[in-house]
Amino acid sequence: MAYKIVKKRVLSSQVFLMEIEAPLVAKKAQPGQFIILRIDEYGERVPFTVADFDAEKGTVTIIVQVVGKTTQDLSKLEEGETILDFAGPLGLPTHLEGLKKVAVIGGGLGTAIAYPQAKKLHSLGAEVHAVLGFRDKTLIILENEMHNVSDKLIVTTDDGSNGIKGFVTDRLKELIDSGEKYDAVIAIGPLVMMRAVSNLTKEYGIKTIVSMNPVMIDGTGMCGGCRVVVGGETRFACVDGPDFDGHQIDWQAALNRQMMFKEHEKRACEEGHCRIGRGSHA
Repeated sequence: MAYKIVKKRVLSSQVFLMEIEAPLVAKKAQPGQFIILRIDEYGERVPFTVADFDAEKGTVTIIVQVVGKTTQDLSKLEEGETILDFAGPLGLPTHLEGLKKVAVIGGGLGTAIAYPQAKKLHSLGAEVHAVLGFRDKTLIILENEMHNVSDKLIVTTDDGSNGIKGFVTDRLKELIDSGEKYDAVIAIGPLVMMRAVSNLTKEYGIKTIVSMNPVMIDGTGMCGGCRVVVGGETRFACVDGPDFDGHQIDWQAALNRQMMFKEHEKRACEEGHCRIGRGSHA
């Protein structure tokens, strides 16, 4: 069975959105879960968080940043073309019930993962304060979508090119110090950002949920590639997560694992890894 790309939209120079026809996945998907796709029989298995889903239409939306060989190949596909494998939903849904007031923090592409969380919280009647951070204004994504599901939205950039300058932690600290009381903070983005948010909220005793995205292969807990250390114990992001208590993560171990395959990915992109049978996408 092949999965048709029914919509493709470029969000920035290196980020694009794809809406995939996958009715069985769409029927079961929940915020916080992910899928694993394989472009064709020559491709690697790559996980992507479910950015949105529509059970009635039978579609699942993913948002992709071009960072490696597979995402380069994926970016070349257009509407009407198909993907060979699209497995999911995988992982545990984020537990959002009972939360009345939440700060949702999105860093860069993490905004794509933060959006379904904010959307679900909004639908449950929670008060949502969203803080989004990007390097510069050209990289801002989903601002309108986040505005529609947030009671308060702050967009900040490292260089101030969008008006507000600084990091998401600066803005979050301002909100907390101004008297905002949050049941929880949900932080999704680069490891260094999630670590910084977790360190900040720990000082205030605010429950903090982070979404971990380590290297993942099978998505069923068998390979052990996605292991993270939480509270001194080894956990697997694919079956125990991807959400974890940010105050319990061994952030240095997570950062070390993230760097393990950087050189291999760089070499794959440089060499192109021509695949027999890939046609125009080789």
